[in-house]
Amino acid sequence: MRRMIGNLAFGVAVALAGAASADTSARILTQILPTAKQYPNEAAAIEALNNSGFTVQYNNYEGLGLSTADGLRLVSDNTFNVVSVQIGTAARDDAFFEGLDLIGVSTDMESLKAAVDAYRTPFDERLADRFDAKVLALWPFGPQVFYCNADVASVDDLASLKIRSFTPSMSALLESLGASPVTLNFGEVYPALQRGVADCGVTSPTSGNSGNWPEVTTHQIPLSVSGSVQGIFANLGWWNSLTAEEQATVSAAYAELEEAQWALASTINDDAITCNTGGASCSEHNAFSMELVDVTAADLERVKAAATDVVLPDWAARCEATYPGCVDIWNDTVGAARGITAVLN
Repeated sequence: MRRMIGNLAFGVAVALAGAASADTSARILTQILPTAKQYPNEAAAIEALNNSGFTVQYNNYEGLGLSTADGLRLVSDNTFNVVSVQIGTAARDDAFFEGLDLIGVSTDMESLKAAVDAYRTPFDERLADRFDAKVLALWPFGPQVFYCNADVASVDDLASLKIRSFTPSMSALLESLGASPVTLNFGEVYPALQRGVADCGVTSPTSGNSGNWPEVTTHQIPLSVSGSVQGIFANLGWWNSLTAEEQATVSAAYAELEEAQWALASTINDDAITCNTGGASCSEHNAFSMELVDVTAADLERVKAAATDVVLPDWAARCEATYPGCVDIWNDTVGAARGITAVLN
C-alpha cells in the first residue's frame, strides 16, 4: 500500500524548475492549498530548496486523495521525505503531541509562541523516538474561532449544536459546553455546514474565509480556543542521508517559513474577521456579511474553566497511558510558560 502511494506521488508530483545539476530529491507533502494565505510562504521555501540544488516533488494531500490523519505514518516510512502535519490530528497517534496546543490553554499568538518554544525539544525527541522523524518547523494557522449556521449570542448557545472538531482536546471542550463534536477534515466542513451535518465549524478566520465558510454560516464568534499549530517534519533516514550543507539549506528554508507563518498568523486574522462580518475596512480577504457575536467576560471564563477542569485532566490521562511521565514534562515546559499545572486525576 505504501509502495503504491509512493509511486503515485512520484507519478503525479510536479518537479519545480531549478538548478540543472540538481541531484538530491525531496518528496514533500503539504496540506496547504494554493488559495490559502499561507501558501506564498510555503512556496518560497520550496523555491529556496529548488534553487539550492534539490529536485523538489511537491504534493498536496487533497490532490493525491490522502488523509491528513496519515501524515505521521507517511513521513515515518519515508513515503514522503518532508510532510506537513496538523498537530491535533497527529495527536490521535500520540497524545503527547497535542500538549503543544491544548484547547483553551494558549488562546492568543503570544502565549502560544511561548508554549511552542518551551515544548519544542521534548516534542522533537518524542517524534524521533516514535516516528523516526524530526521537526523542521512549527507554526499556527491562527486563532481558532467559531463559524455557526445558527442564531448564537454566546458560548452558552453552543449547547446541543453539532460542531466540527479536529483534536481530542477540542472534542472534550465542546462536550463540556453541551455540544456534540463532529470530527471532520477541513475540506469536509463546507458541505457538512451546507447540509446540516454540522451546525458550526472551528477554524482560523483567514482559513474559513479562504474556504468560503461564510457562504454557509451566519454567525461569527471570535473567541479563540487554540492556534491550530502545524508541524513540518522530515524523515530521519532521509535527513541523515543529506550532507551537512544540504541539511543547513533545508533548516534555513523552513526556519524562514516558520517565522513568516507566525507573523502572518499574528496580523492577518483581524482583517479576516472584519471581512467575514461586513466591516468597511476589509482589505485582504473576500467580503461577506456574517453577524459578529460579542465575546463576553463570561464566555472567556467558561472556556478557561473548561480547559482547567476538563481538557487538561482528559489529556493528562490519555498521555500518561502511553507515555508515563509526560505530564511532568508538560508542567516543566508548557505549564511553566503559561503558569498552569496539569494534574493527573
